[in-house]
Amino acid sequence: MIDLFQELYGTILRNKLRTALTGFAVAWGIFMLIVLLGAGNGLIHAFEQRSSAMVMNSMKIFPGWTSKAYNGLREGRYIALNDADRRATATAFPEHVLTTGATVSQSGVSLANGKERVSISINGVFPNYPELDAVKLKRGRFINDRDLRERRKVLVLHEKTADILFPNTDPIGKHVRTANVSYLVVGIYSDQNSFQPSALAPFSTIQLVYHKGDSIENFIFTTAGLTDEVSNARFEQDLRRLMGSRKQFDATDSNAIWIWNRFTQYLQQLTANRILHIAIWVIGIFTLLSGIVGVSNIMLITVRERTHEFGIRKALGAKPASILRLIVAESVAITTFFGYVGMVAGIAVTEYMNQVAGEKVVDSGMFQMTVFENPTVDLSVAIQATVTLIIAGTLAGLFPALKAVRIRPIEALRAD
Repeated sequence: MIDLFQELYGTILRNKLRTALTGFAVAWGIFMLIVLLGAGNGLIHAFEQRSSAMVMNSMKIFPGWTSKAYNGLREGRYIALNDADRRATATAFPEHVLTTGATVSQSGVSLANGKERVSISINGVFPNYPELDAVKLKRGRFINDRDLRERRKVLVLHEKTADILFPNTDPIGKHVRTANVSYLVVGIYSDQNSFQPSALAPFSTIQLVYHKGDSIENFIFTTAGLTDEVSNARFEQDLRRLMGSRKQFDATDSNAIWIWNRFTQYLQQLTANRILHIAIWVIGIFTLLSGIVGVSNIMLITVRERTHEFGIRKALGAKPASILRLIVAESVAITTFFGYVGMVAGIAVTEYMNQVAGEKVVDSGMFQMTVFENPTVDLSVAIQATVTLIIAGTLAGLFPALKAVRIRPIEALRAD
């Protein structure tokens, strides 16, 4: 074994530049693979972080416009929703609908605190809103059942709104004014997935103050027993039939109401993540393959240059396996050494990305969203890359080694 190492060392030293250039291609291939995997993980981890704050087994129903005629009614009708639709859904599907909620909204409300003002929507919600949507209470309390029953004029502000209206004070317990109503601030919430954060008030209060009657902007519910895309699609069809009979539209008209199914959206995103991961491996492997082809070509040149030597070895009684082992070992040594150099460099770059952009958050002032998080690679990736390098090095040297084994001593001695 020591003789083998010494011989490999001597062979590599005799061709330093050629070995270095060939090894660079291998190092670059594994470097790109690690960096691409790290960047892909940054996107995937950001998605997982956003998803963790959301209730995945839930559906949100929005009004729409019909695109098909129905029972003599023209297409293009607006399908409004009301709170009775929420209650009817819970009654019709007791085995699948767990908890329901609804939102009634008033947009363009000017909230004021002294000289500080902000134009915002106020959403009337139920006390179970945090259980249904991606909101997190930061301080104070949320709307409760007594607020709902007594139609109290209380608000839960988004943290961005609170910073604008109360830049230097704690807003809890303070009042904000609209044109004709004063609201007591009882809590502060955050929501990374909201593009237009609103102030939250009791559902019944917004109905009363802004004369909304029974109309709602949307309703939401959590589900049970819908564990795959097939069962979710079947439930959506049943829900459309129910709403179609209530609102007089074709159950096959997907534009009449819009169903945001978070579970199927999550499954689709998981599929997209898997495709992204596979695509990164394919790109990385092909980049690495270019380096491996270079190693194989160099080994073919080595075999040709050492034809005389291999002929003499075989004439002196060297076994074909020893020559095979020599060529393959040299190929594995080059790919493994330079591959690890590329791997270490790639891991260093991913760690740098993690320090610089490891928690990249898009912040427009009124909303923020994590789009890049923890772009690093796991230990399992390093193990997979190691196995890939060993296999690649073996294959790169195997064909030149088989050519060397087939050389006859007499032909080798005659070769130029």
